[in-house]
Amino acid sequence: MIVTAGRSSPGPARAASPLLALTNVEVRYQGSILVLKNVSLSVGEGEVVALLGSNGAGKTTTLKSISSLIQSEEGRVTEGRIDFLGAPIHNQDPVSTVRRGLVQVMEGRRVLEHMSVEQNLIVASAPIKASRHQLGQALEEVYAIFPILSEFRDRQSGYLSGGQQQMLVIGRALMAKPRLLLLDEPSLGLSPLLVHTIFASIVRINRELGTSILLVEQNAKLALGIAHRGYVLENGRMVMDGTCDDLLNNEDLKEFYLGIGVTGQRRSFRDIKQYRRRRRWLG
Repeated sequence: MIVTAGRSSPGPARAASPLLALTNVEVRYQGSILVLKNVSLSVGEGEVVALLGSNGAGKTTTLKSISSLIQSEEGRVTEGRIDFLGAPIHNQDPVSTVRRGLVQVMEGRRVLEHMSVEQNLIVASAPIKASRHQLGQALEEVYAIFPILSEFRDRQSGYLSGGQQQMLVIGRALMAKPRLLLLDEPSLGLSPLLVHTIFASIVRINRELGTSILLVEQNAKLALGIAHRGYVLENGRMVMDGTCDDLLNNEDLKEFYLGIGVTGQRRSFRDIKQYRRRRRWLG
């Protein structure tokens, strides 16, 4: 099931200075392994931007480069720059990045299993040193977006379902009051019904809290259904960008990522493999 709530109104006007801007970013691991090359993208205030690509394209590396979490894996931005709110943030302390208002939700639903739902949420507010009043307000906002978390606030988080844990890790990120949220594969391993619920919540976070979102998602149709714009990353390079309508109507994207040819017939794996060898956008 595809959520289309984010497409019912036109996207926000693009500001002269975007909230986030990557300019010709190059990333290397261990000083020599080139992973990203000349990657540029932007996210405006109030936007949802989708970052698409196949496995190994460099999507997660891009997010970790923005949040500076890449440093824990011996990775580093070696060329270009990453600006947030007009100031460079690449290769900085990840905690300081969170305090600036940029938070990443990593793939894999990494909850603190031995803690209750509410304890998980409270711990996440530590970097911003929230007052008791601010903490209460943040909890109310999270519980309004994810009512099931309020119902299970005293439950040990390790006993939550996969979908509930995904809600918890997103809610935990919201406790830091981010202006920009980086989401890595929020639909991974979830049933279609839960995916619908999660993506409807992402739309609410964007609209009701005013949070900008950079969304990494392998399901291109799903991501473009709620985003304002999108980028396509392939082999560590940005190969395509545009509005969601432009990307959804692009024959290259439909054949490679949606598996649908120009006649509307679903392509076989063999056809797609042959198509990969002749991708026109790399020609």
